[in-house]
Parts: sequence; C-alpha cells; structure tokens
Amino acid sequence: MILPFPWPATVAEAKPLQERLARQVRLVPLGREPATVAGVDAAFAGDRIVAAATLFAFPSLEPLETAHAVLPFSFPYVPGYLSFREAPAFIAALERLSRRPDLLIVDGQGIAHPRRLGIASFLGVLLDLPAIGSAKSRLVGEHADPAPERGAWTPLVDRGETVGAVLRTRPGVRPLFISPGHLITLPEAVDIVLRCAVRYRLPEPQRAADLLAGEVKRSLQPLSGSCP
Repeated sequence: MILPFPWPATVAEAKPLQERLARQVRLVPLGREPATVAGVDAAFAGDRIVAAATLFAFPSLEPLETAHAVLPFSFPYVPGYLSFREAPAFIAALERLSRRPDLLIVDGQGIAHPRRLGIASFLGVLLDLPAIGSAKSRLVGEHADPAPERGAWTPLVDRGETVGAVLRTRPGVRPLFISPGHLITLPEAVDIVLRCAVRYRLPEPQRAADLLAGEVKRSLQPLSGSCP
C-alpha cells in the first residue's frame, strides 16, 4: 500500500497525524449488508509483529481465506499511539488476501480511545472500509455491567460521550468492548458482532485471526534446547 504520508517515527510526528485522521472518522450507517467480513489480530514475536487476517462470508460465516504478515516494529511502544506500531503489519496482511473485505472486525478499539482513533478507526480511515473495534478489555470510559444473557449490553461512556458498547456475547461470560471504527454505527457494530459470535466469546473472524497469529508466532520461535 502506498500511504498518503511518510510513516512517522516519533510521537511528535505522529500526534498531528493522529489528530488529522481522527477528524476523518465517519460513523454513518452501512450502505448495504457486508458479503464478507475480515477478522484482524496480532501477536508479538521479539522485535516483530505478526498480523493475521481471516476472511469469512457473511452472514453464513463460511471461512474463505487467510493471510498473515510478519514485520519489524517501525515505531516505539507508546500507549495511545499503538496504531502507528501495528498498522503497517495489519495492512500488509490484508493486502495479501485475494479480495478486499467489505468490513473489518479488529481486535482493539474503534473510537473508544483517548483521541478517538483506536486501531479499528485507524485502519478504517486508511483503507476506506467499515471497521469495528472488538476489544477484550476497556481502554477508556465507564459502564454498568450488562445483564448476564447473550445480547445484553450497556453503553461505554467517556467524557460524556457514548464511545461503545459493553456486550455480552455468551451467557455469563465476560463481555467484549465494542466500538465503531469507521463507516458504521454503534447499533450496527453490536448487531454484526453478535451475528458473528455464534459459538464463542469472540466473533468467528476475530477468533480465527487470533488463532492464526498465535500459530505463526509459534512457528517463528526456535524449539527449546535447539542448537543455534
């Protein structure tokens, strides 16, 4: 992918770019139901990031294709700016799919971010794709606990703004933190995540990406006790 700007190497370079990209986020209704959904997740192997992308048909959730990319870090670890560390590998993995997905479910935040630009929003804006953040833990905001049944959710509120939903995808299981990333509304994001989370806590595309990233990471690590 040819980016429309030089990739920043420092927070001083990244901050104005992050602010500019955050202003480009649009939370608008989907124009049509997606025919394909890609899950995106990452694992870390030493000084490299393993990004995995898994493409599923929607709503049937038939697995279609997988891809991954392994890249060195090009940006330091700075909380609140992790998208600049992770996005190049995510984009590389998505570009290795033979077809462009209609929607992304990203393991991370959408607008539920201090500056309203989590990794799902970041990728959504750069790739001009509807994107949902589906995080296992909270980054910002306050919320009440949702009821224990599947489909129950409560608003995630940060500084007086609803930035996501705390969604129960399995009865009695810890909820996910769902936030719209780009080109989708919060109710639509909740609906699609629930329709993709048919067997497990995580939506199927996200879960498959998580498993693939772990497999690739293990393949990169030498066996314990092996000769150098």
